[in-house]
Amino acid sequence: MRLPNRRLFIGCTAIILAGAAGFWLGRRDIDTGGEIRPSAPLIGISSVTGDHYVRAVRDSGGIPVVLPDTDGSPEKIEEYLTCLDGLLMPGGADIPPSEYGEEPHPTVVVLDDDRYQFEKALSRAWIERSDKPLLGICLGSQWINVTSGGSLVQDIPSELGSNHRNTTHAVSLEEDSRLRRIFEETTFEVNSTHHQAVGKLGRNLRIVARSPDGVIEATETTDPDRFLIGVQWHPEKLMPDDRRQAKLLKAFIEAARDGVLEP
Repeated sequence: MRLPNRRLFIGCTAIILAGAAGFWLGRRDIDTGGEIRPSAPLIGISSVTGDHYVRAVRDSGGIPVVLPDTDGSPEKIEEYLTCLDGLLMPGGADIPPSEYGEEPHPTVVVLDDDRYQFEKALSRAWIERSDKPLLGICLGSQWINVTSGGSLVQDIPSELGSNHRNTTHAVSLEEDSRLRRIFEETTFEVNSTHHQAVGKLGRNLRIVARSPDGVIEATETTDPDRFLIGVQWHPEKLMPDDRRQAKLLKAFIEAARDGVLEP
């Protein structure tokens, strides 16, 4: 394997150290031709400020690396594509409806511009130029759909007549989906804190879960060889008490680990 160029080597080393700081795994490292990488996968978490996502990745066997959206700059995305083994896109405010060609509903509260610009560039690069695992949660799930050319229901209560904010409800999973294989169940209760959802489905995606009122609750890629899943609920908040939801994070980390351990 060719040695990485100096700039990329330094960048990857910094990313690895940032993720490994304070997180002792006690696992052997892998020498990839001059680049020493831990055998646990490096999982980028975009723009996150809370600790639920970090804990969920850590407790599921990954090394969490928070990706800052400072100045909305896409400068480091090339290095993230190379150095990281998986990407988790977390929840947040709303994607500007101009991204999918619509005027904003009065209830829309858009992302701050730095996060918007950064996650727009990051999601596009990760989906289009990488085959590495991607897990989108709430807003992250919506980014997957919009980046893939889809649209959103801007306000579930006024457009669909139901409430998905600060409540719980059931979801039903498609039998032949990756998500169904992960959970090994077809119906269960989830938390719900969103007022938007997938509208028009994006390219190369399929609907794999709905709530009883028909709202789309999860999508995944049509590529059977790739882990790319978006869910509207928050499994990271249900962990560690709900062992069922831990399955999703663990499956995501395992998919990322498979890439680390490839010869």
